[in-house]
Amino acid sequence: MAELLLSFEEMWEKIIACDSSYDGLFFTAVKTTKIYCRPSCKSRKPKKINVDFYPTIEEVEKAGFRSCKRCQPSSDHTPQMEIVKEVMTFLVQNYKQKLVLQDISNHVGVSSFYLERLFKQLTSETPRTYLEKVRIDKGAHLLKNTDLPVLDICYEVGFQSPSSFYSAFRKLRHCSPNEFRKQKE
Repeated sequence: MAELLLSFEEMWEKIIACDSSYDGLFFTAVKTTKIYCRPSCKSRKPKKINVDFYPTIEEVEKAGFRSCKRCQPSSDHTPQMEIVKEVMTFLVQNYKQKLVLQDISNHVGVSSFYLERLFKQLTSETPRTYLEKVRIDKGAHLLKNTDLPVLDICYEVGFQSPSSFYSAFRKLRHCSPNEFRKQKE
């Protein structure tokens, strides 16, 4: 499976938000307690300086951390969940590209109909809405941490038009990209 290309700050944002859509894509290890969790774990959040991130359970356990009893990140996933995780990783890795459902289903080796039904069943969203969310998360990160113009960010994160970027951003963040950028100050 491809390595997930998220910065420390982006992963930190995901655990603060308890974002379950990143579960299984990386694990949060707390140095002081020697416990690791899923990004969606509802346990009290550690200090940022006490956190490390690992891409797999094998790596985090090899580093000497034990599984959280609350979120149980080491519990087995079904083969269907493995397909969904592979799709999520593919979408996070390729969010800048223009993707259609057929491209995604070809990547994981299942029919597009089955993929959409399975993804929706296990995540309560479609691959398209998940991809849109990833793009908006990336855009929000860039708005907070760069001085790039909003139009450049729109194209940088894979949107084909500013209107679709603004519409999706407002739907997911409940404000415009410019309003969001002003909030960081």
